[in-house]
Order: sequence, then structure tokens, then C-alpha cells
Amino acid sequence: MKLHEYQAKQLFTTVGIPIQRSIVAKTADEAAAAFKQLSLGKPARLNIKAQIHAGGRGKVGGVRAVISADEARAVAGELLGKRLVTKQTGPEGLPVTAVLVDERMEGGRELYLSVTIDRFRAKPAVLASASGGMDIEEIAQTNPEAIIREVYDLIEGILPEQVNRISKAFGLSGSQASACGDIVRAMCRLFEESDATVIEINPLVVMSDGKLIALDAKIAVDDNALFRHADIVAMRDPSQEDPNEYKASQIGISYVGLSGNIGCLVNGAGLAMATNDIIKLSGGEPANFLDVGGGANVDQVTNAFSIILSDDKVKAILVNIFGGIMRCDWIAEGLLKATEQLKVKVPIVVRLQGTNVEEGRRILKDATGLNLISVDELGDAARKVVELANK
Repeated sequence: MKLHEYQAKQLFTTVGIPIQRSIVAKTADEAAAAFKQLSLGKPARLNIKAQIHAGGRGKVGGVRAVISADEARAVAGELLGKRLVTKQTGPEGLPVTAVLVDERMEGGRELYLSVTIDRFRAKPAVLASASGGMDIEEIAQTNPEAIIREVYDLIEGILPEQVNRISKAFGLSGSQASACGDIVRAMCRLFEESDATVIEINPLVVMSDGKLIALDAKIAVDDNALFRHADIVAMRDPSQEDPNEYKASQIGISYVGLSGNIGCLVNGAGLAMATNDIIKLSGGEPANFLDVGGGANVDQVTNAFSIILSDDKVKAILVNIFGGIMRCDWIAEGLLKATEQLKVKVPIVVRLQGTNVEEGRRILKDATGLNLISVDELGDAARKVVELANK
């Protein structure tokens, strides 16, 4: 689950990471009022920043400088309700439902700092670069040695010598190095306390007066840990998520939309990935990754079909179920009820294996008036569903 910048900064304040003064606004008038409040009635140059779950806003007009309340109102009015398209959103963009009005800090040196997971070592890692700012992705590709990585143990925490190496890489010393160390340790603490998968500051700015300020903030939290964080769940913004993916998450189904025309309904993440792979190997294109879970019931199967069929690109569906916790005959009965209830028109190829598989296949074979095709082997099922989708 991703957070907006203003929400991430709210969490920053709980661990003492310094940020500039800012106010979130959801209407143009609120943006004008925020300008007046932050400027204290004096001449000021502030930012209006579109709040979306994607980077690259500054390169497409999503971050604008304003010098008056009227200009703040006008710029916010342009951004709010607009779909902002960046390199990270895809061509459809993301809707802007809020803007952040904050102090514009100019003239400082921009650094990059983040905490994420080193999946090869199964440990958290701090990434740091003296070259922060909007082009950090390009730097990572063209000059990866400019980014240092400090992997640390959760039990021990990040070590003083690791913090010192980060400060040295930033060219900081004295009180600035001490402030940098405080920020690094605070990020690591927040990373653990919030069950985050990434916390990023880009840029972390060294101001002319020597202070370090987090000008931008990004946090993503592990979905599997959200049951521990009701306060973070309350920050969720469904407008930033794919509607089908959001609906699936609410009912306990793992779904990711893809670009193909073959819908997939599978139980188990590994089996779902293998199913997508074999569709590709058979010359087809999967329309989704969908793991309905090991204990799928009729309601979940029906909901899964509903989500798959809401994608107009789907021309055929492959159901690949291994009956372990759930018996194959129960799965077969659930499939019949779901297809009848939803009046499914596209062909469905069903491959069942596991407990009571023969009874499950018999139920499907005896079904009448439904476009269900039972196939025993996965390879044959994949080739059949590709053939049907291409018709």
C-alpha cells in the first residue's frame, strides 16, 4: 500500500525527520487559504504539488511555484480533478484529488536517501547518493556506483560505522553529519515500526544554513502487515489504485491486471505464476494474475469471476485448481454456481487436480448449457484456452 507525500510526511514527524511547513488542500479555495496561512501575510514563493502515487510529477507540471493566494487557487484548480501522466503512471495517468502547499526551499544541495529490502539477503538496506533529485532513476542506470548500499541486521540495527559511511558519501561533517545520522536512524526505525517496503527521501536538501530538510517523502507499506496498522489503513486512497485490484484486496483475493485476453483463476501464488507462464509458452497472453486462495469458496469463486469478466479484453478463461484444502468436487460445484449466477458467455477451460478430482470432473462433464470444458493436463488446457481466445 502506497501513501501520498503529505501522509508520508505525517509519519516522518512522528520520528523526528525534519520537513518544511506544509498544508494539504482538496479544493482550490483550501489551497488559497493554505498559501495565506503559510506566507503569514508576507511575500512568499510556495509550491503547489499534485498528490499522486507516482514519481516524476515535477517533469509534467505536477509541481508548480506560486507567489500569491490567487495564483495558488488557480494552479490548484488546474491540477485538482486532472489525471496526471508521468513515466510511472502509464498512459492513463492517475487522478489528482489533493495538492500539498508547502514552503519552497531553493538553493540547497540535493541528496538521495532511502530504506528498502535487499531481497537477496533478506535484510533491510539503506541506499544513499550525493546526486539526488528528479534524475535519480537515470543515475541509477547510467552511474550505479554513485549509489551506496548499506545492508544491516534488524536485530542489531544500522551500525555507527555504516551511518558514518553514508555521511561521508554525502560530504557531510560535524553537526551536519550528526543530523544526517539522526535522519538515517529515524528512517530505519520508521521502516521497522510501520512494516514498510520502502521509505524514500528525494531530495534530502542541505540548506545554506546547514540544516537538512526532507523535501519529498515516499512510503509504501507491506499489504500483508496492514492488519497491524489501522492508522495507516485509514490513509488508503482507492482512487490511486486499479479498481479491480482494490476490489480484490477487499475480499481477500490477490489480483493484478495484465494486458492479455485470457483470464486466469488459480489457487496458490506459485501455481498462478506457472499458469501465466504456460499460457505465454502456448502462444497466448494472460489478462491477469489471480490467486483466489487455498480455501476458496463459492462466494470467492463468484467474486473472482466477476473481477475477471469486468475486463473487456477477456475472451476466454482458464481455471487451474489444485484441490488440497478444498476438494475438487466442491470447486466444481462452485464453478457451476458462479457461471450460472454471472451468466458467463466466454468459454471456460477447467483443469482440476487433487482431492476428489474424478468426482469434480464428472460434475463438470454432466453440466449442461454452460460453456465449460474440462481438460486433465495443464499443457493441454493452456493450448485449448489459447485456441478459444484467438477465435
